[in-house]
Amino acid sequence: MTPIEEQNTQGNHPWVMLETPAELEGWMELHNQELQKLIGDQGAQQMAQGQGICLNLTHGGEIYFHTNSDGDVLLDVTEEATWVAPVISACTNVAPPKGQIWLLPQHVLMQLLMGLNPLIASSRLVVKHIYRLHR
Repeated sequence: MTPIEEQNTQGNHPWVMLETPAELEGWMELHNQELQKLIGDQGAQQMAQGQGICLNLTHGGEIYFHTNSDGDVLLDVTEEATWVAPVISACTNVAPPKGQIWLLPQHVLMQLLMGLNPLIASSRLVVKHIYRLHR
């Protein structure tokens, strides 16, 4: 296992309820800085490999998310987390996709995270996630 892969598997951070958009922006900035430190110089090379954050949900399942080069939000909602699809749709005003991969415009990220806020148990940084685009 490489140092990056090893760091990718390190622990979850317990979720702390974010009460305001300012707290959410601070959380996002902190995680962005931590992710940049984690990936270091390899960041540009690995951009297509799915660096981002994994949210572990309180009622089961995970949501992996990162932003693409256009600033859009790519979500991979695991099978165990399909129960959260109506929440994602309600927060973003986007219909569920046919598969488990969601492509959302950047401007809905804040609403999405505020809506998911009470449903998140923990989070962790992810430096390599292969999105299952063909399902």
